[in-house]
Amino acid sequence: MSSDTYEIYAVRYAHHHRRASDNFYGGDPHDGPMPLDYFVWAVVGENRTLVFDTGFDEAMARKRGREFLLAPRDGLLAIGVDPANVADVVISHMHYDHAGNNDLFPNATFHLQDREMAFCTGRCMCHRDMRRSFEAADVTAMVDRLFQDRVRFHDGVGEIAPGITVHHVGGHTNGLQVMRVKTARGWVVLASDASHFYANFEQMRAYATVYNVGDMLEGFATVKRLATSPAHVIPGHDPLVLQRYKAPKPELDGIAVRLDVEPAGL
Repeated sequence: MSSDTYEIYAVRYAHHHRRASDNFYGGDPHDGPMPLDYFVWAVVGENRTLVFDTGFDEAMARKRGREFLLAPRDGLLAIGVDPANVADVVISHMHYDHAGNNDLFPNATFHLQDREMAFCTGRCMCHRDMRRSFEAADVTAMVDRLFQDRVRFHDGVGEIAPGITVHHVGGHTNGLQVMRVKTARGWVVLASDASHFYANFEQMRAYATVYNVGDMLEGFATVKRLATSPAHVIPGHDPLVLQRYKAPKPELDGIAVRLDVEPAGL
């Protein structure tokens, strides 16, 4: 592994049973089971380790009716990543399932789009339907970090480190960003909720929770353009990720997979 290429791990920590009609804007005429998995992602390089999104804890799982599988901290430790040693955390957006566990990375700088911070602290949060996927404690925790000099803002495209960039796409929220990572197999894009499932970006079908439908659809084109190929795009909640990629070791089967290697389950 060279100094500007990285290994990438997806760590599954929760699950939610739901139907396809809940996952597409306008529903789905071929309704059937289409569950969500919840992940945090670790980007591991020769000189640095970053985490993309921070997930939620067991108490939030109970509040939101999600099946909690293991604490993200335990999943990260299982792949050799100690949260206390992580220096940079990138937050795709401020929804509860991507921006919780607020004490998990005590020494990290957090990376966020300007527009997302303005979005989750501005007038849009006056509307109950708009704020239902946000938690006030996550937002105030980010404000606390800001006053501790632990937040770095990005406006559009930003470089986190050599071989790692973030790109604003919006759509799902006003300030959602994706991460582009250089790996031995090419440029991998961690789409997070720019595309919940492979079906969203492959079929150009918007997800049901959306701030701007047009931006979401344009975002599908953006993630495909940024990635070496469509097979290099990693959706944010698709259980197929665990089928298409292998666990780094047998005891982590069903918990973590490596994304910097070629998919095995296509």
